[in-house]
Amino acid sequence: MKIYTITLPLIILAGCTSINVRPVSKIHNISHVCIENNPKVIVANFTTTIADVFQNHGITTKMYNAPVPNICEYKLTYTALRSWDLTPYLSHAELRLFKRNKKIGYAEYHITGGSMSLSLKKWASVKKKMSPVINKLLAQYKK
Repeated sequence: MKIYTITLPLIILAGCTSINVRPVSKIHNISHVCIENNPKVIVANFTTTIADVFQNHGITTKMYNAPVPNICEYKLTYTALRSWDLTPYLSHAELRLFKRNKKIGYAEYHITGGSMSLSLKKWASVKKKMSPVINKLLAQYKK
């Protein structure tokens, strides 16, 4: 019985988060990325977080509306979904980094179980959720 009283709260609080990242290779020597604005994304601070973490890796960014200008060698597209459980929270996000039209990096964040998830981490800030994901995507770039 004691084992249940100790482990059950840990299971309930444990995060059910899935992170899938295909890091960008250092061979690309990226210094600037154009971020294609996705007007369907209504997650507060999402693009600001992306830009901040890219900046931490020495990569500048600029937002553009589609189509992204031809002068942009590197382009980032994104999607982010929010779910509700008392308040909205980031439940899924994907980032795709391209060199021209070739995908060179991918990052995905997903809370499994959605609003049924018992993890308190689901209400963490976008920055707390996405920074580690973007850091893995850009792991080969200075921080």
